[in-house]
Amino acid sequence: MGRRERENARRRRDGLRPLPPRWPWVLFALVLIGTAGWWIYQTYVVPNLPVAEIVAEDAEPAEPAERAMQVNPYEYEVIAPQVLQQVVRVSGTLRPSQQSQIATQVSGRVEEVAVRPGDRVAQGDLLVQLDVEQLRLQLDLQRSTQAATQSQLTLAEAQLERVQALVDRGVATSSDLDSARTSVVGLRAQVSALSDQVSAAELNLAQASVRAPFAGGVSERSVDPGQFVGTGTPLVSIVDLSTVELVAQAPVASGALVTVGQHVDVTVDGIAGRSFAGQVVRINPVATQGARTIPVYVDIANPDEVLLGGMFAIGEVVTNEAADAIALPPDALREDRDGTYVLVVTDGRAERRAVTSGDTWRGNLVQIIDGLAPGETVITASLPQITAGDAVALVE
Repeated sequence: MGRRERENARRRRDGLRPLPPRWPWVLFALVLIGTAGWWIYQTYVVPNLPVAEIVAEDAEPAEPAERAMQVNPYEYEVIAPQVLQQVVRVSGTLRPSQQSQIATQVSGRVEEVAVRPGDRVAQGDLLVQLDVEQLRLQLDLQRSTQAATQSQLTLAEAQLERVQALVDRGVATSSDLDSARTSVVGLRAQVSALSDQVSAAELNLAQASVRAPFAGGVSERSVDPGQFVGTGTPLVSIVDLSTVELVAQAPVASGALVTVGQHVDVTVDGIAGRSFAGQVVRINPVATQGARTIPVYVDIANPDEVLLGGMFAIGEVVTNEAADAIALPPDALREDRDGTYVLVVTDGRAERRAVTSGDTWRGNLVQIIDGLAPGETVITASLPQITAGDAVALVE
């Protein structure tokens, strides 16, 4: 305990009041000293300060510099000419442009089936071989009959020459000549008929070997060796996938816009990131009942045969094109009482630019007919906080 605390403790034991605290006096002294110092500063120091320092102290704070609004890369666009397209959307399934179900033209027992589904064949390759033993016997019989009849015809022609000589000498009568001529004419007709029968037998023998009519792939096999088939029995189905056909349906309302020869961009389910070029080759003149659609047929080149029959595809038929055109998304266009305009960024500021807009094209782009030039930078996003005259900073 300090001396003052010991004195207060003694006074309390003696029943006296403790000494008063000293801090009020200390505080009073500090306030008095501060007041005196402020008076001295205002009276003697301030009048002697330079004028510039006094003005600086009395001047109001300066306004902060204008802050530029940042615009991200996806919110602006540098104008460049492009090809605009208007399209009609169609959808349907793919099928081979050339396919054939090959049937037998003669009856017989199947001796060999040379292909299976999925095999590749070239034009003229053997597909199915029928038993030809009976067909050869029929051909030999027809040839023998033709040879015998030909011999009879040769004899009859010689007979006719002799009768003609006798008639010329007056030995034979004209009736003998007519009989000889009739015999020759009849035999000639028989030889001609037998010749046709030989040709038919040769054709049947050739048709016992069923061959591919064109190059392609085997899609179906309907017979097996040992099976007896009659005329017209389906044997093998072949498809050519080098070109496929999209059998699509177009809306009736857009049917008048689709014409033969138009280009079609085709995308196929299951083949992502790739499109195929097609062309309209036929248009059905009658709409599908109950569906309000018109069948449209599109040929698509398929050299690598990645497209298969039965795939679902969507096509966009290009009905109109505009080359070297300027177009913007609809959000870039703004409206006020003076008309349609866009914001062009010039020297770091947004500038109002009146434009004339046209039709809407593929990709939801609005054509700008007048008011913009290639190379100018336009704000394409809907940014209501940016108005004409505002400072703009383009983010690279």
